[in-house]
Amino acid sequence: MRQQPVIAVVGPTAAGKSDLAVDLALRLGGECINADSMQLYRGMDIGTAKLSPAEQRGVPHHLLDIWDVTVTASVAEYQKLARALIESLAAPVLVGGSGLYVRAAIDDLDFPGTDPEIRARLEAELAERGPAPLYERLREADPAAAAAILPSNGRRIVRALEVIEHSGRPFSATMPSFEAIYPSVQIGLAVPRPELDERIEIRVGRMWAAGLVDEVRGLLGQGLAEGRTAGRALGYAQVARFLDGEWTEEQAFAETVRATRRFARRQESWFRRDPRVHWLPYDAPDLLERSLARIAEQGSA
Repeated sequence: MRQQPVIAVVGPTAAGKSDLAVDLALRLGGECINADSMQLYRGMDIGTAKLSPAEQRGVPHHLLDIWDVTVTASVAEYQKLARALIESLAAPVLVGGSGLYVRAAIDDLDFPGTDPEIRARLEAELAERGPAPLYERLREADPAAAAAILPSNGRRIVRALEVIEHSGRPFSATMPSFEAIYPSVQIGLAVPRPELDERIEIRVGRMWAAGLVDEVRGLLGQGLAEGRTAGRALGYAQVARFLDGEWTEEQAFAETVRATRRFARRQESWFRRDPRVHWLPYDAPDLLERSLARIAEQGSA
């Protein structure tokens, strides 16, 4: 069992998680492990705010750029890779806003197998009839799972029904708990909503100026549109619609800002449900010291 706690820096997008994680790693002699599902993809750099080598400041960063954009994300595969790193590093610092990936790394969370035939059948039904009938079926089979899944989230509904049919178990039985398998400290960065909205618009503007449109154009040539996960990423999906002639560039920009703000609210809601997250103001002048104090306090508990 680990003696040093695993540190996780969490919170909504544009809160400054990556910079704090690097600061912590430098002070603790640690290494960072990415827990942003879209930073796992090669070539998706600008739109995911991936740190440049200079911004990493010499801190090793793991689980960046491991998948092609055509690969469908697998939380179960990520879990294996992240846990192997956690167990091999003296001071791992998880960083990212993908809540399920953070929980997969540090919590008692099992992922049931898949059945391609069941999934193909359910996806065909989703494409033909939309999510509403499938959601009603899920409500009957597993009310707890249905309560935790948006009725419009067809991909998640399909996965829940697949698990139920394949395993004979409720999908809700596989959903995250708050039981960690490693000693851990989770630092959440809190940003007042008006400030977060402004930071998101500024960040999207910087991404556009840094060449996001050209990045997406290049990735489309590598199969981005066929990627079931990467092709739906914030910014990338919107720019693709502009490049396809469906939207103007101004529409793509505005939709990226709007979708990112909505996503940030979902991130915050996810992490706020976890009573173990210790929230700190993102702009506290002593943010690093307060984070280190919390880590030390938890480590001595």
